[in-house]
Amino acid sequence: MNKFDEIVLLGTRFHKLKVNELIDYAVKAAKLDKKTTICHVNIRGMNFAYELPWYREFLNKSDLVFCDGFGVLVGAKLCGCSADSSHRMTCPDYIEDFAKACERENVSLFLLAGQPGTVDKAIAKLKVVAPNLKVKGHHGYFDKSGEENEFVIQEINKFKPDILYIGFGMPLQERWILNNSEKIETKVFLPLGACLDFYSGNVNRGPRWMTNSGLEWLTRLVTEPQRLWHRYVVGNPLFFYRVLQERFTKLFRKRSRTSSQY
Repeated sequence: MNKFDEIVLLGTRFHKLKVNELIDYAVKAAKLDKKTTICHVNIRGMNFAYELPWYREFLNKSDLVFCDGFGVLVGAKLCGCSADSSHRMTCPDYIEDFAKACERENVSLFLLAGQPGTVDKAIAKLKVVAPNLKVKGHHGYFDKSGEENEFVIQEINKFKPDILYIGFGMPLQERWILNNSEKIETKVFLPLGACLDFYSGNVNRGPRWMTNSGLEWLTRLVTEPQRLWHRYVVGNPLFFYRVLQERFTKLFRKRSRTSSQY
């Protein structure tokens, strides 16, 4: 089913696709008699994949990995890969189109994310644009093991959603999928981080010109400096250092092979 070109950066692969292709893929996967995992990468995710072998393996074994970060596209270009801004998408921008597609194709959706109340706000907004959408949800602030975790899984399985959206943040959401996927009755696992916090208005994304220019991280850093300074002030330069290191290593090897032929 996956027909998209791959880009491999720092040992982690993601696919070149556009938002309409992502939505179409997810809806079609929800009708297959198999479990599908659709993931995304941004700079934080690429750093986790570089440092955590299990996380890199999780991404590389996923059925589809899309790009949710301008920085990753810049990194790919620095390494000679062909990609442009149309290959980057972020959930709050397309979640309503996604809900409409699910409604149109009779695909059910379970939202598992956010603080208590966030999912309710998100469902109320989605019902405005997709009134017949089959959707339920539960907040993400629960113990990810033990009785509480089992209760949440039972709630999901009662609904038997075609698509399960998980928003615990990286890498917790991916580890939770690894630990629980066999027990959960759904067709598509879709970890999407803080999407519902942005969509429901709990977290400010900043003005549109900043989000469209790859500067959304700056708004988040200004609004939550204590929590996010390490992610952006340390994480962003570290990612580009690793990318440049990979680029120069490839150039050195290429020149060495060329010179050895003479």
